[in-house]
Amino acid sequence: MFAQKAKISGIVKGTDDDPIPGVSIVVKENVNQYTQTNAAGYYELEVDAEKPINVIFSNISFTAKSIAFHLKSGEVKMFNTVMSFKNTLKAVEIIDQKTRAEEITSLNTKWFNQLPTTTGNIEDLIKTQIGVSSNNELSSGYSVRGGNYDENLIYVNDIEVYRPFLARSGQQEGLSFANPNMVQNMNFSSGGFETKYGDKMSSVLDITYRKPLKFGGNASASILGGNIQLEGISKNRLVSWNIGARYRTNQYLLNTLDTKGEYRPSSADIQSFLTFDINPKWKVEWLSSFANNRYLVIPSNRETNFGTVNQALRLTIYFDGQDLMQYNTLLTGISTTYKPNNQLKLKFITSAYNTNEEELYTVQGQYYIDQLEADLGKPNFGQVAFNRGIGTFLNNGRNYLNANVYNAEHKGTYYFKNKTEFLWGLRHQIEQINDRLGEWRMIDSAGYVIPYSPTDITLTDVYKTNISLFSQRTMAYSQYNFNYRFKDSSELFVNAGVRANYWTLNKQLVVSPRITLSYKPNWKYDWMFKFSTGYYYQPPFYRELRNIDGTVNTSVKAQLAVHYVLTADNNFTMWGRKFKFITAAYFKDLRNLNPYEIDNVRIRYFANNNSIGYATGMDFRVNGEFVKGIDSWMNLGLLRTYEYSPNNIHYNYYNKEGEKIVRGYTFDQVKADSQRVDPGYIPRPTDQLVTFSMFFQDYLPRLPQFKFNLNLQFGSGLPFGPPTHIRWQQILRMPPYRRVDAGFAYNILKENREIKRKNFLNHLKDMWIFVEVFNLLDVQNTVSYTWVHDVTGNMYAVPNYLTSRQINLRLQVKF
Repeated sequence: MFAQKAKISGIVKGTDDDPIPGVSIVVKENVNQYTQTNAAGYYELEVDAEKPINVIFSNISFTAKSIAFHLKSGEVKMFNTVMSFKNTLKAVEIIDQKTRAEEITSLNTKWFNQLPTTTGNIEDLIKTQIGVSSNNELSSGYSVRGGNYDENLIYVNDIEVYRPFLARSGQQEGLSFANPNMVQNMNFSSGGFETKYGDKMSSVLDITYRKPLKFGGNASASILGGNIQLEGISKNRLVSWNIGARYRTNQYLLNTLDTKGEYRPSSADIQSFLTFDINPKWKVEWLSSFANNRYLVIPSNRETNFGTVNQALRLTIYFDGQDLMQYNTLLTGISTTYKPNNQLKLKFITSAYNTNEEELYTVQGQYYIDQLEADLGKPNFGQVAFNRGIGTFLNNGRNYLNANVYNAEHKGTYYFKNKTEFLWGLRHQIEQINDRLGEWRMIDSAGYVIPYSPTDITLTDVYKTNISLFSQRTMAYSQYNFNYRFKDSSELFVNAGVRANYWTLNKQLVVSPRITLSYKPNWKYDWMFKFSTGYYYQPPFYRELRNIDGTVNTSVKAQLAVHYVLTADNNFTMWGRKFKFITAAYFKDLRNLNPYEIDNVRIRYFANNNSIGYATGMDFRVNGEFVKGIDSWMNLGLLRTYEYSPNNIHYNYYNKEGEKIVRGYTFDQVKADSQRVDPGYIPRPTDQLVTFSMFFQDYLPRLPQFKFNLNLQFGSGLPFGPPTHIRWQQILRMPPYRRVDAGFAYNILKENREIKRKNFLNHLKDMWIFVEVFNLLDVQNTVSYTWVHDVTGNMYAVPNYLTSRQINLRLQVKF
């Protein structure tokens, strides 16, 4: 009798990859052969061999399933299965109530596939979220409530990822780290985020790659590049894999810039995410990535009209030389998750990150500044009336940077029975930075080198450094989450914790307490109110240590933002469809600020802590089904962010006639009197009073396979100033940023279509074709300024415009 038996064992999980305890497993033909899964979802069942049987898996909350077996005598069969929750809507509501109580937003990754995007980076979806702004469609960088690009945390599967160090412009950045096609979940917070996240002052983006449950994939191709992604799971369901590769070139877009020439940008990467279910308690994940980004431009000429109607000017430049920016990044990380029981979860992570960056350029430009005829009555209206100046500039740079970051981390969670959680973590990080900087500029106006010297050839902005830094950081946190239900069914959610961070380079220890209180009253209308406050220290990374002249100040301390965020959100029904309204008011008390200036996307710090400041404003968002069945949303933001530094105190000088001495304008340059000027609080480089964004989707009611998507971005003017590296002079304003991207889509193959005959298209899940119109209104948006001189030292600010209207064709398939 013993010889006629076999054994089946395995793990039962839900679609969320969590084990399901209490699943009944019974043989249909012999109900005495019965067992249940334990707390880890594991089961063992002895069954009859040498005959067909049907094993039924059932649970009151999950859809039952029946599996047929025909086992040999003495055979041991490993069988893992996945069960679907019966009421998916109810499950989503339960998850939403938990995340709703936190200062974090869960994003649907499917929205990205419909978004007209110039970069192909998932950050373009973040730019449409509450509190976020961006004034450069070529960059993956974004500003959150007055912060700069370096103040945003990005995690992929609990591993922190970094932006390139040397990139000066958006077109040099290439692909960002996260591959959109591999993403399962995205959570984003624009302030007041939890203690478990790291030490930055503005925001956090938490990305989780998908663990597949079956074979599948997708691919797309367009004028701007292509990608392919494949995923699957082994027959014993113990090993799963998710692999993606991307290629991107923006040559087509860059040809619309004012600077004409030969553009050769290319970006490529390959990533893999492997999961090993060793046993019901142990799971290992391995994330790896290699990326190569290269930007080469051989400029030939540029012609830009600027100025006013009454004083219209034209800058014409003829170039020689080339500009090359390239960087390779490598990241690998392994994490092990151990669940000894249903209440305890332990995770161990180790990762290594390497980047090699090179910036090599020698570019000479011979420029002409011409006055255009502004008289409508003259036949040469709009043409060159006379020349106002000529000159030559020569920019040279040989910059090399190598950075290595190594991490070892432990994270733990203990789940109490009363809906209470305790989280903790410890992380040690080693950093090795090697930076060799060599830059200089020369300006020649009408045969004279500026600044003029009768004996010497003077170069400007000469930076020569060779720096090597080794340092270590230790970080730790603890966090406590619980909720309390009152007698009237209203609920209070509390999320409180504390972080600590110590860096060996500046020998500074910072401690950051944080708390979020959420209250959901038992009202007729579905409202929730949240208040978050806490200390958000940002210890400097290498870029913050490097001064304007390229030297490093290792005594720079951590910047601090004390957050006060009050949020209210309301779920409501309109037109028989669900909507959500969010409003937030915030104030950030900024201390120990490290002042900086921005040129395009290049952030240059002054490497001191001499400033204080603030950021305050309000955000509004409404999202829902403006068109039945598909989501759209709108955001409105109001912001003021200012800073004060004693370094901005300066003197105005006057000649004996009482005229203020202005170089290049005042005839008498002899100082006879002076006046001390304290400008007080001045706008920070990210000060933007009004921002508005909208993502709208629509379709033809009778032909729903035809869709239309529109992405609109508006931002009022940002501060800028002359390249003197004097902060109080950088308070001029750029024109507002205005951009509309539109996409027209046709669903060639529907996901749940009826298959009538056999052909190779049956293997495809769905297929879309997109026609995307970038910059639909063809607005000339200014990203930065080129400053040119005449022989008197006068400077002219010539706008550098972003891309013009272009059309892109994209094909996307899933299988």
